[in-house]
Amino acid sequence: MNVGTAAAVTSNGPNAAALRADERRERWMLLGLSGPALALVLVTMVLPIAWLFGLSFLADDGSLSLVHYRRMIEQPSYARIFGATFKVSLLTTALCVVLGYPLAYVLSQLPRRAANLCLIAVMLPFWTSLLVRTYAWLVLLQRRGLVNTWGMELGLWDEPLALVHNLSGTLIGMVHIMLPFLVLPVLNSMRSIDMDCMKAAANLGASPTRAFWSVFFPLSLPGLFAGSLLVFVICLGFYVTPAVLGGGKIVMVSNQIANDIELFFNWGAASSLGVVLLVSTMALLWLASRLTRLEQLLGANR
Repeated sequence: MNVGTAAAVTSNGPNAAALRADERRERWMLLGLSGPALALVLVTMVLPIAWLFGLSFLADDGSLSLVHYRRMIEQPSYARIFGATFKVSLLTTALCVVLGYPLAYVLSQLPRRAANLCLIAVMLPFWTSLLVRTYAWLVLLQRRGLVNTWGMELGLWDEPLALVHNLSGTLIGMVHIMLPFLVLPVLNSMRSIDMDCMKAAANLGASPTRAFWSVFFPLSLPGLFAGSLLVFVICLGFYVTPAVLGGGKIVMVSNQIANDIELFFNWGAASSLGVVLLVSTMALLWLASRLTRLEQLLGANR
């Protein structure tokens, strides 16, 4: 019996039927094992989002309407709110890049033991509640806080500076909270770089500065891009820090959603804002996935 005949018998005989039955049984077993996880995702994520979408299309009288979306287009205040949200998120991301990239580079050049000790200091904010950290900055930056008191005692300025209840205080608090989210992906990307590339650039006559910008920096861009995107997306939904350190002067989308529910009890308006913010975030992630590969977006080693 030749090979073709044996293959035909195997594909059409009882063995093939048994294999197909085993394959179907295995699929049902996998579905049963993943059933609890799928049910959890359905209850905690899919259903709330579907409920959110449904509420955004309901008018005050319960009828289907686009009144909430028309209001966002017609009233300039909503444009200012979304503008403030993206402005604060972009500024926070830029400041995290300016502060976090050099810090990650220093950590990548230290011996592993010293780098791990320093990394613990970077991750220390994760061990404290976000609300506690925000109010700590409020104590430090207020008119009679430690920063203004020490600054006037040292003669750096004569009057207390307005460091809270404005954009400056909001950015200080958000950068402090978001900095580890940028340092970790960038550090992971830097540690995956083969340092023999830097040695090869030096052997070819490149100065340390030229080798850094020509070799090291381009290889670290996937981690920098992933960290920047992570920081920006998280900042879009910030609520506590702008509410406390902004003092009501920095109104982001999340703050407006809270106002619509707490002050006006308007679930439709709040839901429409949440839907627009969710769609904007998903569009941003889709655009980022189009610009780079998924494993680079997640900061994985190449």
